[in-house]
Amino acid sequence: MFQSACPIFPSSDLERTKEFYSKLGFMVGSEYPEEGYLILYQDKIELHFFKHPENVAETSDHGVFLRVEDANVLSKTYETLNLPQDGIPRFIAAEDKPWGVCELNIIDPDGTLLRFGHIL
Repeated sequence: MFQSACPIFPSSDLERTKEFYSKLGFMVGSEYPEEGYLILYQDKIELHFFKHPENVAETSDHGVFLRVEDANVLSKTYETLNLPQDGIPRFIAAEDKPWGVCELNIIDPDGTLLRFGHIL
C-alpha cells in the first residue's frame, strides 16, 4: 500500500539549501521559487523544503532517518566535504550504535538532522 515518504523541512534560504545538498549528492527534482518550495532527490529518496526565512537553526527539531546500504562507505565520502564537526552545519562520522545500527549524522545549515544508517 505505502510506497515512500517525502519529509518536508524548513529552509531559510532555498539556494543555500540546494547548494548544500548538492554536495551530499542530491539533485533538483523541482523548483517553485514563487511558491517558496524545493524538491531534491537522490536514488529513491526525496526531500522537500519550504521557504521559512525566520527559521532558527539552533532551535530546529526537524530530522529524518535515511536507510542506506553502507553508512561507513557514505561516511568516508562525506568526510571529504570537510564539514565542521561541531556547530551548524555539522558532520558526525559513522559509528555502530547500541541499538543495532551503523549511523552517521549531518546537520544542515537550517538545523535539520539527517541520520544515515544501515542495520548491523
